[in-house]
Amino acid sequence: MTEADQRESERFHRLALPLLDEVYTFARYLTRNADEAEDAAQETYLRALRYFSGFSGDSIKPWLFTILRNVLRSRDPRRFEPLPEGDAGEGGTLEPLWGEPESDPETTMARADDARVLRELVGRLPAVYREALVLKEFNDFSYRQIAEVTGVPIGTVMSRLARAREELQTAWFALEKKAKTT
Repeated sequence: MTEADQRESERFHRLALPLLDEVYTFARYLTRNADEAEDAAQETYLRALRYFSGFSGDSIKPWLFTILRNVLRSRDPRRFEPLPEGDAGEGGTLEPLWGEPESDPETTMARADDARVLRELVGRLPAVYREALVLKEFNDFSYRQIAEVTGVPIGTVMSRLARAREELQTAWFALEKKAKTT
């Protein structure tokens, strides 16, 4: 291995490897399957390493997420097809959805249950809505970065986020209403 190859390898390790958990988590949200997410994350890193010499951007995270999305699209192209107007949503443990300190066991249990329910509701969203929501809310991507990763215009990103939030809110309130009546 040449000295240049060694430097490139070290650069890849420094930039890409710290994001492995985030790539896996995004894959998990998109696939809703731990084994498939693991395979997709592994293939993403293999492709990223293979083409790393061509990476010249400021932020590697959107680049890795784009590769992951392409990996998943190559396996199932229908996963990212746009939804017809008015289409309803399709029917593991992930990171907590908030970072507030835990106060007491009862609050801890309530938050854990809310996080579980929220992950379940996010998992029920159509793939294109789930993808946009996870990129924005859980990975803090800008609209422009989401547009780059998904290959759609910023307006479409904004529309998908609005619909995802609306569907999530409707589902959450429906669960609350159901809980009050039982």
